Amino acid sequence: MPQNIEDYALISDCHTAALVGADGSIDWLCLPRYDSASVFGALLGDQDHGRWKLAPSEEGAVSTRQYDGATFILVTRWRTHNGEVEVTEFMPFGDGRADLVRRVRGLSGSVTMELDLRFRFGYATATPWIRQLHDGEPGIIAVAGPDAVVMRGVGLSASDHSHSGTFTVNEGEVVDITMTWFPSHRPIPDLPEVDTGLAKTRDWWTEWVSRVEHEGPYYDEVIRSLLVLRALTHEQTGGIVAAATTSLPEQFGGERNWDYRYVWLRDAALTLESLLLHSFTSEASNWRSWLLRAIAGDPADVQIMYGLAGERNLAEREIESLPGYRGASPVRVGNGAVDQFQADVIGEVMVALDKARKSGLDETDFSWPLQRALVGYVCDTREKPDQGIWEIRGPARYFTHGRVMIWAALDRAISAVRDDGLDGPVEEWEKIRDEMRAEIEEKGFDTELNSYTQYYGSGTVDASLLVLAQVGYCDYDDPRMLGTVAAIERELMGDGLLLRYRTEHGVDGLPPGENPFLACSFWLVEQYACSGRLDDAEKLMDQLVSYCNDVGMLSEEIDPRTGHHVGNTPQAFSHLTLVRAADAITREQKKREGKQEPEGEDTGRRRKPEKNVNPLEETQAEYGDSGGPQSDADLGDRPSGQKRGEPDTTETPSEQGETDGKGDE
Repeated sequence: MPQNIEDYALISDCHTAALVGADGSIDWLCLPRYDSASVFGALLGDQDHGRWKLAPSEEGAVSTRQYDGATFILVTRWRTHNGEVEVTEFMPFGDGRADLVRRVRGLSGSVTMELDLRFRFGYATATPWIRQLHDGEPGIIAVAGPDAVVMRGVGLSASDHSHSGTFTVNEGEVVDITMTWFPSHRPIPDLPEVDTGLAKTRDWWTEWVSRVEHEGPYYDEVIRSLLVLRALTHEQTGGIVAAATTSLPEQFGGERNWDYRYVWLRDAALTLESLLLHSFTSEASNWRSWLLRAIAGDPADVQIMYGLAGERNLAEREIESLPGYRGASPVRVGNGAVDQFQADVIGEVMVALDKARKSGLDETDFSWPLQRALVGYVCDTREKPDQGIWEIRGPARYFTHGRVMIWAALDRAISAVRDDGLDGPVEEWEKIRDEMRAEIEEKGFDTELNSYTQYYGSGTVDASLLVLAQVGYCDYDDPRMLGTVAAIERELMGDGLLLRYRTEHGVDGLPPGENPFLACSFWLVEQYACSGRLDDAEKLMDQLVSYCNDVGMLSEEIDPRTGHHVGNTPQAFSHLTLVRAADAITREQKKREGKQEPEGEDTGRRRKPEKNVNPLEETQAEYGDSGGPQSDADLGDRPSGQKRGEPDTTETPSEQGETDGKGDE
């Protein structure tokens, strides 16, 4: 049985990630990318679905763990009756390979370590052919179809489709165990340079986080959250995955199990905002290039989500080879939401790109035409009902949050013209924006409830309504906003935390029941802080950060009765809203101390103009020349089963491009 979700820690090389349990077992690892098939899948089953456990053989050994500073180098100290050892685990960053290293160092006495290894490729559909390595270094090679792994460092013996071994570490001794994935048709990679890789990885993470600009309370939680967001950002493509896992249940034993290892435009845009607020404009540039590549073509074909490199075929399917986390089935790969229409998505993208522009990221000949085309698409589809921010699988509706985000998309496009000097049919956009506001106020606000509603005519609320003030649709202390907050507190709060919405109303087309969604409660913290309820904000924030596990990670939801994490982990949405909430509290504290900074989030530092490079022509190898995958064909996009604007609604996308006069939209 897998451990509690909060018992796992993340190690990452910004290509993929492993989840390491407090018991020393790596129970989840997909290679070579986040969205590849699993090599270790015990998280969604048991040990026979793949794992790599490394721990003292003595029963009752006690462990403590932490990251090596502001990195994803995990250091676990084991104490036994006979001595202590330290296990340092990391995935080397920037070495052009798919490596994982576990270094065991003797601290005192003598400790016998036990290793249990079970490779199960392809979501546990393929038990590999394994042979001993004969090059002077003890180890094994495992091969199954296109995948191969070489492990070196200790001698192992086979027994019933598993390999195990024991070794003793004395004080001062060091044993390095390395694992490298490579395409099976390529030569076996050389042994990685562990000391060099460890130093380089530590230096890279430390240098990255040194650029963070943050002060105020919850500093450690903010830093770790920003690190998690960076770890979920693919080094080469710039795609930002929503989480490192698939199918961890939102309701234990239920069917609300989804695959989050893809790039949602919404989640990625919101992540980008959090990074921008802490001076990471280069990440904004990389993500904007990813966006241009991913949605290149007719804006009418835009999807709400893509693969890490912009793949479009993410059809959802069930994986019967994995029984699910503690029996919660089905296990899903791909996500059916890829085919949904969600009216809010372009709004989040436009808000994020507006903040990037105001943070000093200059528009290129390709980025602004893209945004004009997206706004044209928003205008064309504004009468269409949708599935909403929560990807409702019931009937499409006019969700108030989505209607507001249409308003926000137009508002940011207008700002680009009025405030930033870009070109566009601003009068027409202003007309449509004002029409959207009039419609929202008429149909999206319930006077009897004194609140905005989940969708037009629903008579109920949704936590996503807390976003209305965040995007500037209304002030945080607007009477209608305060009435909405009161309704949300009455209807959605339990055990001090917020649900997304009431599942028993049947709006999502699924059986009722789920746990509080952490991002919603962080939104409420921000609302409290920005409307003068600082004490309430700090009280709720203290409760929320107490749910971070011992290494600072949060999943999607929480069971407030037990404190157990629920849903996919680590969840970008939870961490980015934590950062926003902490920033809001800091601003309110400064305001009360008379130190409030000027409104706006421009850091005042201008970067050099972007080179006029068409990102559609950019190519970059996924890994370097040392044994890793060299092409999309090598990477094999497992989830898809493959290798690898004017607002006038009478105009076609090609006509919009001609109007812009810049081409190559």
